[in-house]
Amino acid sequence: MSFENPFKRVERLKRVTNVPKERISERVPPGQFVTERFPVLHYGATPRYGNLNEKWDLRVFGLVKEEKTFSWADLRAMPTKTQTVDIHCVTRWSKLDTTWTGIPWREFIKQIEIDPAATHVMAHCENDFTTNIALDVLDDDDTMLAYRYDNKPLEAEHGYPMRLLVPKKYFWKSAKWLRGLEFMAGDRPGFWERAGYHMQGDPWREERFG
Repeated sequence: MSFENPFKRVERLKRVTNVPKERISERVPPGQFVTERFPVLHYGATPRYGNLNEKWDLRVFGLVKEEKTFSWADLRAMPTKTQTVDIHCVTRWSKLDTTWTGIPWREFIKQIEIDPAATHVMAHCENDFTTNIALDVLDDDDTMLAYRYDNKPLEAEHGYPMRLLVPKKYFWKSAKWLRGLEFMAGDRPGFWERAGYHMQGDPWREERFG
């Protein structure tokens, strides 16, 4: 498989002219098409794992009282939720009524003590992928650490074993192959933000590019 240079990809997306002229529905942000498919878009090789209890963990660090590392078993023991939400990709596809299961963000942070100075989180993923998200964005009923899609474990190409789910933002903020959460004072760009994507990524404001 070949991978497009991230900076060239952003410049190519800026030149797209095949843009919907009118809103498809009130549920679909401006400039988006609806698809029944679930397109696969990422940069770098797809991670593969054997036994998750031996090969995978999630590190929490930065502005927290105590850095922690959670095993797969630790996370699976936490309270879960199943929800159906719409998702929107910066590449202009939207997929409606997607069903996810995972650990609600508000449940997960009960396991850690966040420094009051923290304002943002950097999600760290395999392949050195990162993305930045404000804490007040994550503090919502529909954000989660997701590990099931459509009542099945995530497929490798869609972030197995766990990804962030932040439906209110463009889908690159729902970072795949999650391995770490860094709590920060202030904001800084992640991988795709450095390549030219917007720092916030609100689809309703069409915050595609910085």
